[in-house]
Amino acid sequence: MATLANRRRTLPPDDVGAQAITADSVSTNYRTTHHLPNGKTGLRPPLARQDSLRRNIEHVAAETYLITRLAFTLLRYLGIGYRWITQLLALGCYAVLLMPGFLQVAYEYFSSTKVKRSLVYGDQPRNRFDLYLPADVGEPKPVLIFITGGAWIIGYKAWGSLLGLQLAERGIIVACLDYRNFPQGTISDMVNDTSQGISFIIKNIANYGGDPNRVYLMGQSAGAHISSCALLEQAARESEKGENVSWRISQIKAYFGLSGGYNLLDLVDHFHKRGLYRRIFLSIMEGEESLKVFSPEIKIQEPCLKSVIPHLPPIYLVHGTADYSIPSVASERFADALKKAGARAELILCEGKTHTDLFLQDPLRGGNDYLFDHAVAVIHSNDSDALTKDVFAPRRKRFVPEILLKLATKISPF
Repeated sequence: MATLANRRRTLPPDDVGAQAITADSVSTNYRTTHHLPNGKTGLRPPLARQDSLRRNIEHVAAETYLITRLAFTLLRYLGIGYRWITQLLALGCYAVLLMPGFLQVAYEYFSSTKVKRSLVYGDQPRNRFDLYLPADVGEPKPVLIFITGGAWIIGYKAWGSLLGLQLAERGIIVACLDYRNFPQGTISDMVNDTSQGISFIIKNIANYGGDPNRVYLMGQSAGAHISSCALLEQAARESEKGENVSWRISQIKAYFGLSGGYNLLDLVDHFHKRGLYRRIFLSIMEGEESLKVFSPEIKIQEPCLKSVIPHLPPIYLVHGTADYSIPSVASERFADALKKAGARAELILCEGKTHTDLFLQDPLRGGNDYLFDHAVAVIHSNDSDALTKDVFAPRRKRFVPEILLKLATKISPF
């Protein structure tokens, strides 16, 4: 594996007007055939098509119900006040502006035969994951496990659908994990679900054409916090001799933390001012006494981890400097703590980027995208053929006009 220098990079703001973005056309018309007894092929019988349509409608209905229930759960716990009414209105306008992209992604998510939805990895209600497969799975492909954000309350696996669809086009299998949210579970449940999901995927991904020796981990926002907790908790288990483990940190080839918060003690007051009130946040984190336990920036300094730190994967922390949901200083301090402990870490600050720019607006914009290109380069770093294909890969499709993206950024409540 290529070595990672302990360095910090600051990326300048994008100059989106400097180059035209060309949208790649994507064909979504399929004709399904079945084999006849005489060896010929014909169109699938109407009954089979009706069954397939019925299953898709049932799945859409179930997903819509879950998302609606998550939204009402969030409102019930946060309460209705001036701050949340204005935030909710801003969120509604934000969603309307990006709706042209959301609808296209949703259509591909539900219609593509290369998306395996709601696969089971455990016995809890939210122990599910979506799998995004490349068109060509003739040889084992690298795998990215993605842990979505959602303020520990509204995290949902489909939030990673755009990332999954786009990385699958570059020959990377993406597994988007779901996990119990509050109040269905608290932080220890979320970390345990994530660890169990990672273990399941490592053990079973070969059945879907994935390479269990090339597994990468990424988390965004709350998902970055949860996945980093899972990674360090696994490291702690490995440091205890005789401890039975279902997967090892050395099996993760690189970790990407996107817009995450890693020291809860520093974030309690900040979240309270932003509307995630102290009493709710402490309930999610199992009380004030648990804040240190679930703060990766603090945990990495524990002496018991010293022996396993060399086995941690290279860690890339990416954060926008205009992120007001979780300030970029959170990643800066975690990067410093990682380096001080002897871990391989790189901090990448993106000038002018907000909490959702890196994960949502930039991918919807299409074309070149630093986070996407960087992740692909790291994942393909030891595959010369894949790197060559990346050079000649078509530009990514634009989903939303630039003017709508800029307006969405200005009114975003995140």
